[in-house]
Amino acid sequence: MTEPAKLLGVTAKQSEGDSIARVGEANKQTLDFMLGAQRVFLEELAFQANEMLDRTRTETHLFAEFISKLAGSHSVKDLGTMCKECSKHQLDFIRRDCERLFKHSERLIDTTSKLIDSRLRV
Repeated sequence: MTEPAKLLGVTAKQSEGDSIARVGEANKQTLDFMLGAQRVFLEELAFQANEMLDRTRTETHLFAEFISKLAGSHSVKDLGTMCKECSKHQLDFIRRDCERLFKHSERLIDTTSKLIDSRLRV
C-alpha cells in the first residue's frame, strides 16, 4: 500500500472514531438535560403539593377564626369590628401568599436557567 493510501486509511478511522465519540457525547448531554428537566418537574410537583396543603391549612385556620369571632359577636358594633379584623387578616394572608409566589417564581427561574446554562456550557 502506498504512503498516501495508508494515511487516508488512518484518517478515515480517526474520523469515524471522532464521529462516534461526538454522537456518544451528544447522547450523554441530551440524557443529562432530560434527567435534569425531569428532576425540576418532579421538584415542582412536590413543591406545589406542599403549597396547596399549606394554603388549605391557612384558609381553614382563617375560616375557623372567622366563625369563632362571628359566634362571639353580640352587637352590630362587634360585627363591624370583626369584619375589619378578618379583612385585615385576609389581606395579610394574600400579601404573604403573593410574596411566597414571587419567591417560588424566582427559584424556578434560577433552577431553569442553571439547567439551560449547564446544557449550553458543554
